[in-house]
Order: sequence, then C-alpha cells, then structure tokens
Amino acid sequence: MTASSLSKGANVPVDSPALRVELVWSSGPGVPDVDASALLLTSAGRVRDDGDFVFYNQPRHASGAVAHLGKQSAAGVTGDTLTVDLGALEPEVERVALCASADGGTFGQVPGLTLRLLDAASGNELAHFAMTAGTETAFISGELYRRQGQWKFRAVGQGYAAGLAGLATEFGITVDEPSTGAAPQAPPVPAPPAAPAPPAVPAAPGVPAPSASSGGPRLSKGEERLPVDMRKRLSLRKEQVAVSLRKHGAEGVVARVVLVLDASGSMSFLYTRGVVADVVERMAAVAAQLDDDGEMQAWTFASQPARLPDLRLGELPDWLRLHVRVGQVGLFRRNKRPKGLEDAQIDMRTVGIQNEEQRVIAEVRAYVAQNPVPVPTLVLFFSDGGVYRNAEIERELRAAVEEPIFWQFVGLGRSDYGVLERFDTLPGRRVDNVGFFAVDDISTVPDPELYDRLLSEFPSWITAARRAGIL
Repeated sequence: MTASSLSKGANVPVDSPALRVELVWSSGPGVPDVDASALLLTSAGRVRDDGDFVFYNQPRHASGAVAHLGKQSAAGVTGDTLTVDLGALEPEVERVALCASADGGTFGQVPGLTLRLLDAASGNELAHFAMTAGTETAFISGELYRRQGQWKFRAVGQGYAAGLAGLATEFGITVDEPSTGAAPQAPPVPAPPAAPAPPAVPAAPGVPAPSASSGGPRLSKGEERLPVDMRKRLSLRKEQVAVSLRKHGAEGVVARVVLVLDASGSMSFLYTRGVVADVVERMAAVAAQLDDDGEMQAWTFASQPARLPDLRLGELPDWLRLHVRVGQVGLFRRNKRPKGLEDAQIDMRTVGIQNEEQRVIAEVRAYVAQNPVPVPTLVLFFSDGGVYRNAEIERELRAAVEEPIFWQFVGLGRSDYGVLERFDTLPGRRVDNVGFFAVDDISTVPDPELYDRLLSEFPSWITAARRAGIL
C-alpha cells in the first residue's frame, strides 16, 4: 500500500493486519504534553464497558488487540504510540477511535501535530494526517473502522473543548478527570459532579440572550403537530445537538440554518433508499435547536440550482413527501413529463444531472445578502462528490469569506470532492469559513457523532468572524 497524505474526512483501505499508530508533534518550552489513547466501539458507536478504553494507565486491552506503548522523543519531536492488531479485535468491535488529550494547554499550542499509520511488521508508512486545531483539549485524530469485512482508516480531526472527559463520556466511558487536564485514572471509578460548561459563544448583537436553561432543546414552533414517533426523534436529536454545541463552547448560540441537497443523477440511489429523507429529518433537529422560528431555507441543485419551499418544522412529513420522497425520486425519470406535479414541487428536468456547486453557492450567497438577519448563517451542504468546477467554486467561497456565512460540506460516500475537501487548508483567508468531512454511509453514523462533526468548526468560526468584524 502506497503512503497517503490525507485531508480531514478522507479515508483509505487498510490491508495490513497489524498496525502502529504514531501521534507525533514538535515538543519544546510551552508546548502542552499530549497523550494518545484509543476507544474500542461497537456498531452503536459506544464502548461495551470501561475496559474498552486504552491509555497510559490502562495500556493493554483484555483481548490484546490494542496496546499503548508510550512516548519517545528525539531531535525536538515527541511521539506517543498505539498498536492495533485488527485480526485480534472481537467481532463486536466495529471501530477503533484514535484519540488524544492535551495536558497544560490546548491543541492549538501543539505544533506539527500529525498522525502516522504504519504497518507494524515492515514499518512502512500507510497514511499520515497533519492536523490543525484551536482551543480543543481533546481530539479524535482518526478512526479504524470495518465496512463490509474490509478495514479502513479515516482522518477525523475532531476536537472537544470540554477535554478528554467530554470526549470519553460521549462514548460511554465513566471517567474521573484530574484537575491537570491529563488522561483520567484507570476505570472503573465513580464519576465526579459534572464539570462547569465551557464559556458560551455570546449571542449576536440584536439577539436576546438565551436563558440559563437554553443550552437544552429549544421549544420549536410547530413541533407539537408532528407525528408522535417523529416528535420523539426530534426531541432526542435536539438534546444531542445541544450537547454538541455545549462541548464546543457554543451553548445558546442562535443561527439561521440553510440546507443544500445534491440532486445530480448519481444521487438517485440515495433518494430511493430513503437516505436523503433521513438526512433532512436529522438536519431539521439542527435548525430546531439553533433557529427558534422553526423554519429552514432549502435548495436542491445539479446543473442548475432550485429553491425549495422553506421547511417548516410542523410540516416536515409533507415536505419530505413532496420534495424528497416523491418530488425528487419520482422525477429522476427524465425521459417524460412527470405526472401529478404539485404546487411548489420542482420539475427535476430543469435542474439537470451534473454537479455545478458554484451556482447554488452563488444563489445562497445572494439570498443571505438580500435577507439580512442579526445572526450568523450555517449552510449544511450535502453532496456525493464528482466536483469538477474547482476554480469557480473556490472563487465563490473566497468571496464569501467576508460574509456572515459558515459553509459545512458533507460528502456522502463517493469521491472526487475537489476543492470542497481542500478549501479547509487553503491560505489567504482572514477567517476559515468552510468545514468538510466525508462518510461512507451516513445512515450508519450515530446521531451524536454526526452532530459533533457537523458543529465542530462552526463555533470557532463565529469567534473568529466576530473578531474580524464580519459578524
């Protein structure tokens, strides 16, 4: 296997049965100490018990499949090493999350932070992932995961402002976090009282400050009209969104949420399987928690963009029926005029079949400019790849740097994300206004993990945009 330099969200197959995972960084005066750790997770995205946490105080898993070897330093570079024997992992273990904690500072103070994946037998490097961070004190650097019998590695780069305790408890670990911020003592131990939440990102000017209890789910307009099962799912998901915001220091933040859905020809399978409908329902919880008017603006696009009717929370079942389940799926038959086209439905023949992301980005930018609000805008943009208008997309996103919009792109399992994937690291911007990650199958990603990844960069952008005078 040729070594791969990965960007955030990228993945590669892993053919080696035994691996070394090296977390390396440039050490020196003032640089926090870093400790590597691993979580063995089931298909539910949680540990089976506290024994599934491997770190320096519990350096070997009972199965022998994962071990913590410890640190070595040379020539100003320090590394902490884990080993993973994929063949020895129990069948219940579907993922191994490769984590880290910073002691005495934040990951933004750790230069050169890189994860290296090596073949344990030969020492050959299989992949490496250079990470950037800000105020986070805990990190998921990457993950090994099993998909249809094949192991893969994904570059994650997701930080937690609440420290290692916030990260570990998210996956079901009972921890006792020391006051120094270092890795917890060996489990099991009694859980202490909850640590104070990190400081909230202040509300935008002109927006009433949320109440002390507003970190939990907001009461959403129209929610009571939803079917019982959907209302229960929404309530639980809103709580999970609130938890993610709190972890990233954004408790109580208010924002306008815009949804953009790829409708190119290659997406038809995801529509017919109901994957897109499920994505919309999960994103409705983000809008319900962040935007208290119970509405979300929405676009679909392929060769041309098309504005969909606003998604009002109380009308979610009908909106899905008209604009996703029927309005999209039934209209992918482009060789004849669709029958029974209802009011506000889009004739998908006018949208086309190829990806022209730059056109829908321009249209959303124009909408935000023409409809100003005193809060930031979060765009949740879903695409299955096939990006080829890289220069045009880059021009649009660079022009949008000075606008009160954060663009969160999510790749849905194909490839060729082009500049959408690279933009996160491109220089020459006052603030980083773009986030990106990709998943093989979004329907298998648990809600807590999905919301954490969706909201991991938005809060830091809000802080940077306010300092720059953009908000």
